[in-house]
Amino acid sequence: MKEKKILVNEKEVNPSYRVKEGDVITVSDNRNPEIHIEGEEIPLDIVYEDEDLLVVNKASGMVVHPAPGNYSSTLVNALIGRKKLSQKEKFRPGIVHRIDKDTSGLLVVAKNDEMHEQLSEAIKEKKVKRVYEALVEGIIPHETGTIDAPIGRDPDHRQRMKVTDQNSKNAITHFRVLKRYKKSNMTLIECYLDTGRTHQIRVHMNYIGYPIYNDPVYGRRKKTTDFGQYLHAKRIEFDHPRTKKHILVEADLPKEFQKTLEEFDRLEEENKI
Repeated sequence: MKEKKILVNEKEVNPSYRVKEGDVITVSDNRNPEIHIEGEEIPLDIVYEDEDLLVVNKASGMVVHPAPGNYSSTLVNALIGRKKLSQKEKFRPGIVHRIDKDTSGLLVVAKNDEMHEQLSEAIKEKKVKRVYEALVEGIIPHETGTIDAPIGRDPDHRQRMKVTDQNSKNAITHFRVLKRYKKSNMTLIECYLDTGRTHQIRVHMNYIGYPIYNDPVYGRRKKTTDFGQYLHAKRIEFDHPRTKKHILVEADLPKEFQKTLEEFDRLEEENKI
């Protein structure tokens, strides 16, 4: 507005102007919207690859694709230059689905546009099974459970999602208990999803009172380490859209995750003595 690039009804107005129904706001922005995404030499753990697609084990802390304000050090930056990727999405070449920055684990990437479309359709039709392992706060008494609760944007905290019936989409998460750490008041669980909403596992587990350990957004405790939330996409399974070959890929827990579990195991053993 100071540069007189914003007009209301073709006239200059003060920043305090209150917009009325029917006003036409014009923004004259001469900046070049074209942004070139550079390839970078970033180590990657590619656990499966063929001529159509690849599956990468993403490290916790790595953003999947560039976005406004963050155009470097992403998974896409690491892939560009060394791999041929589909171009269906301008700022997300090859990216068919995402996992959060501080979630580790498996992600499938399309190398051509045809594969991108077919994988996207397979995910939409729930033909791609993704299994997660998570460490949550509290002791879950049930062996298995299903959380069926719609998720939408939190109107009070725009960076958060929440269970709500306002402007939300259906979301279903299934979980089963793998191990309970009573001394540490933690439970290790396995999750798989019927839907793929933003932050779904994190929001759902917090909703039922068992937030993901070390989650800076939805956790109940103060974040204790530099490692992100203890949530790992450990298995991905699908039929290859072109060859029809059954693909099943697994990735071990990150070292930080394993080290924490080993410490909890040690405390459990000490408590038995």
